[in-house]
Amino acid sequence: MQYNNILIVKLSAIGDVIHALPVAPALKKCFPQAKISWVVEKTAYELLTNNPYIDEVIVFEKTNFKTVSGLLRHAPKFITELRSRRFDLALDLQGLFKSSIISFLSGATTRFVYENAREGSGLLSRRIVGNYAAGHVVDRYLDVVRALGCHIDQPEFPLAITKAEAEQAGSLIAHAGLKAGIPYVVLALGANWSNKIWPAENFAELCDRLSDDGQVVPVIIGGPGEIPLLNRLLEHTRIPPVSLVAKTSLKQLAFIIKHAQAFIGGDTGPMHLAAALGTPTIALMGPTDPIRNGPYGDSHQVILINRDCIGCWQRKCSQGLDCLADIPVHTVYSKLLEVMKL
Repeated sequence: MQYNNILIVKLSAIGDVIHALPVAPALKKCFPQAKISWVVEKTAYELLTNNPYIDEVIVFEKTNFKTVSGLLRHAPKFITELRSRRFDLALDLQGLFKSSIISFLSGATTRFVYENAREGSGLLSRRIVGNYAAGHVVDRYLDVVRALGCHIDQPEFPLAITKAEAEQAGSLIAHAGLKAGIPYVVLALGANWSNKIWPAENFAELCDRLSDDGQVVPVIIGGPGEIPLLNRLLEHTRIPPVSLVAKTSLKQLAFIIKHAQAFIGGDTGPMHLAAALGTPTIALMGPTDPIRNGPYGDSHQVILINRDCIGCWQRKCSQGLDCLADIPVHTVYSKLLEVMKL
């Protein structure tokens, strides 16, 4: 079966969109004549720009559809625009109600949904359960492509960083105090679940060890929500690290991570970005499953908490524990020395 107009529906979050990136090149290699479009929310839109395997990025403005009046005002135009593309195949990689509706309303006659379909999304598309159903989420997404009869080689994570984006990132990191040519390590303070966060005091101790060692400079990243964690870190460190918290765009962050000696953080979008870029990655994990959600690839490392409740998949600890606090600084430091690109 040949397809000429393919729609990928993967709306968010940042880490999930990164996991789905290999789907586009896999489709393009299997159906080189096809136009590939991707529907995404604004928060992750930048990850898809200038992608050589994606012909069109369609932004889904979620805020426009949260009320009845918003639906009535914006839905007709959005549906008309979708249908004007004349999609013959839609891949719902989100597996939620809103993504299934977008896939259905696209008009595509063939619709597949990723195996973990929820909220009734499996009722509107054919649910795909492939050979990697118990594996990493990257391979699960690619199972949807395999179901089309496509052969998958080594997954490719196309992240196109323009010259302008690279220059902006270089200026940012220089302005923050890191001289050109000085090796550095990226440390991600926060996460979207409170129990995915390694204590700021531990990051502070790690920063001091790195400063004392003198091989690399610690560079802290995060969004505006990580400013309180940064302040806590600064209260406990002797030598302030370079901070880029709340200062970078996604593509600027990608450039900075790509040129780092290593990356350390929890199960977050930046951690998955580091793995996708091939930067040696150390993931600190507790509530989520490293087989499914760890850094993708064999060259990365996972440090797990030593508790029976590991992999609970709870956003908040029912026992009131600071989940990652038991991961010692010396363990992270030792692992970092092993993986650094020095």
